[in-house]
Amino acid sequence: MNTPLLSPPAADISHRRHLLRWLIPILLVLLFLLTLIWLPQQAQRMESSERQEQLIADSLWVEQAIRFQLSRDDESMRLIGSEIVNGHLNKEQFRGRLNALLRNNRELYRVTWFDVHGKPVASTDDYPISRDQLSAPSQETEEHSRNIRRPLYSAPAIPPGIAEPTLMDYHIPLFRDQHYVGSLVASYSMSRVLNEMVPWWFAQDNEITLTDIDDKVVARRTAGGPGLSVYTHRRELELPGVTLRLQTNSTKSAPKLLPNLLVGSVIVLSLGLLWSLWALWRDISRRLTAEGALQHEVSFRTAMENSLVTGMRARDLEGRITYVNPAFCKMVGYNAAELVGKIPPMPYWAPEAMDEYQERFTKVLAGRVTPQFETIFQRRDGERFPVLIFESPLVDDNGRHTGWMGSILDVSDRRRVEDLNRKQEERLQAGARLASMGEIASTLAHELNQPLAAISSYTTGALNMMQSGRADPAALQPALEKIKAQAQRAGHVIRSVHQFVKKRTPERHPVLIKTIVDNISPLIELQAQPFFVVIQTVIPASLPAVLGDAVLLEQVLLNLTRNAIQAMASNVPERRILRITAALDSDTASHQSVVVSVIDQGHGIPPDVAAGLFSPFFSTKADGMGMGLNICRTTIEFHGGTLTYADNPTGGTIFRFSLPAHSSATTT
Repeated sequence: MNTPLLSPPAADISHRRHLLRWLIPILLVLLFLLTLIWLPQQAQRMESSERQEQLIADSLWVEQAIRFQLSRDDESMRLIGSEIVNGHLNKEQFRGRLNALLRNNRELYRVTWFDVHGKPVASTDDYPISRDQLSAPSQETEEHSRNIRRPLYSAPAIPPGIAEPTLMDYHIPLFRDQHYVGSLVASYSMSRVLNEMVPWWFAQDNEITLTDIDDKVVARRTAGGPGLSVYTHRRELELPGVTLRLQTNSTKSAPKLLPNLLVGSVIVLSLGLLWSLWALWRDISRRLTAEGALQHEVSFRTAMENSLVTGMRARDLEGRITYVNPAFCKMVGYNAAELVGKIPPMPYWAPEAMDEYQERFTKVLAGRVTPQFETIFQRRDGERFPVLIFESPLVDDNGRHTGWMGSILDVSDRRRVEDLNRKQEERLQAGARLASMGEIASTLAHELNQPLAAISSYTTGALNMMQSGRADPAALQPALEKIKAQAQRAGHVIRSVHQFVKKRTPERHPVLIKTIVDNISPLIELQAQPFFVVIQTVIPASLPAVLGDAVLLEQVLLNLTRNAIQAMASNVPERRILRITAALDSDTASHQSVVVSVIDQGHGIPPDVAAGLFSPFFSTKADGMGMGLNICRTTIEFHGGTLTYADNPTGGTIFRFSLPAHSSATTT
């Protein structure tokens, strides 16, 4: 039986299907190959474009950084110029002020103050230059700046007589009452401008060059090597009086095509071969891993919540409690079921602070909370306790703000510790005063014995005159007046000691330094007499008052003077001089302080002792407690001042402490 042949239309359809069966895979393979060729090239172009754009963005950032730093330097120079014009800065202060500025702004090479005749008044250099020693462009710019009365930058140039560095001078003319009185010249080292103002990470990948308008190189930084001229950018740096060009040349080469092609091909083929087997394993593994992680997370969160001592409270945007941890429940005495879902007023709010709570709740509804604040809560049994609350936004996985999370700390123990520390400090200060009295007890007895003996002698003489019948009132008057003077002297000493050792709460009132020194003068003299030390005080009557506790400041002065007297015990008699001085120090027009100095001519402070001088329980005396200077420093810092020391040029030590002057104080 013969097989019938296919009809021409059927054979044509079968042939077309066969061609399509092969044509589709071939087209897919060709598309795949074209994609493999096109993607690396496209990636190369995109990478090259991204590198160029990144270079431009970084160059703009560097330009802005240079402009910003020059602007800051300009503000500093103008401020200094204003102080010079107003007479608030002399040449002795100029160098110290500018040296501090140069330490923080290393791009500045030097700063010179010229007078109206071009002679240097002061400079940060040890050997100031004259105006004639500036470069020719700088001299021209100086004249132009003075004519137009505006600060100008000069073109970068190398000053005459030296080979390095290239300097750009910034001229600031100074005028007082429309009259030229001099100028400030800030010289920038162009190499330092690049070294200090260009970040290291940018310099590692780029060659940075500064040129003038004629493309003459004035500074270059090549920390990462010379640029390859593949990615470059040029930016004009317009400054008052001069135009510079900032050129960046990247050290990166063009992206390589072959590595991208090979890596891409390997990744695509590897993923195609492994994907079918890995997909099923991935789904199963992910499910098992997610279930295990969820179980572990739940167990961990539960254990963490149960072990926390910090109370945690979550609220939604309407102020409703959505979560509390066991620590918070224990803190307020309510369980979670009684708190979750509650809206204000809360059961743990204290009635006396209800207005404060309502005000904070209103802010919560408005979307504003105070990040940190202190308040009081009420336990279930009615006990009040202070708490410190930290509030922060509560954000879900999608970044949506859903409420507020609060951390609550019970600060009752901290408050008790603070009160205890304050009481201990007060006891320590009182003990220090008693210790000071113990050291001068014997001298005090001797000092009181003198007026008492004089009173006894004058009284005996008066009685003898009365018994002899020569009791003339005119003759008795001198003796009675001397008896009165000696009695007042003894009473003044006793009152000074009683006021000094009396236990009291520190109180700050306006008080004069001269009054403080006068109050403890008898005690200082008592300490000085056994060592034959001469006391000299230099305290102007016009000094303003300070806001402080007089007894605490008296304790500081008594401690410092006692140390100074003991330090001069081994001196020859003519060098046993203790000086107490006070002066007004005006840092600014609105800030004034009174500086008190206690100056001795003793043995000084060795370097090994200076390291622990203000440390607690550190003392060089065999019977010393080591708390005197520590208490002095704490007391001065409590009053808002500082306690320092320095070597006396004539031998010995100078202890100084400064106290802010009372703004409304007047001498009385």
